[in-house]
Amino acid sequence: MTRSFRAWLSAAAAVVGLAVSVPGAAQSAPAGNVARGKTLAYTCLGCHASEGYKNVQPMYSVPRLSGQSAAYLVAALKGYKSGERSHRTMYSHATGMSDQDMWDVAVYLAGNTLKTEAVKAVGTAPAAAAVCVACHGNNGVGITPDYPILTGQYRDYLLRTLKDYQQGGRKNAVMAGFMGALKPADLEALAAYYAAQKPGLSIVTKRTSMMSAR
Repeated sequence: MTRSFRAWLSAAAAVVGLAVSVPGAAQSAPAGNVARGKTLAYTCLGCHASEGYKNVQPMYSVPRLSGQSAAYLVAALKGYKSGERSHRTMYSHATGMSDQDMWDVAVYLAGNTLKTEAVKAVGTAPAAAAVCVACHGNNGVGITPDYPILTGQYRDYLLRTLKDYQQGGRKNAVMAGFMGALKPADLEALAAYYAAQKPGLSIVTKRTSMMSAR
């Protein structure tokens, strides 16, 4: 990240009252316990361990989480808990979780996080990606752990997420500002592009080999 972009991002966060992370500014976080997370995450697996499982009303694919950053999954859970993200089922799951619970679940669900050097950009990025690459890169791997990895995510989930930022279903002034200038065709192009990147995120599977790691 360039110094000028870091300064812009920090300034934007200050204006809208958001905590936006930049490299070198990450706060310490509790270590996640994979074994405990596996126990706590049993309610997550009914949806997130099933390839192509759909949310209903509106219908879109439940996101793939394996390979995602644990820090981002914690940020997402906190967003559902606070109401910054609107989803009744996720709110009911997150609202009773402590920070430690979230980290334990997150490290289990994430598994081995995709690394930016392992993902080579496929195809030509659409023009609308100019507003995305500074944080999500051409290959869809976030530049800091608390930014989401987009590569290989379901196209319809990405599209739904972009619309939520645009329409207020997810309350993030920075993302809303970026998405507000884009047309429906731009959102479609972005979702299709990042979904096509390889290797990508996948569904959660049992990770017994990881139990001894923590």
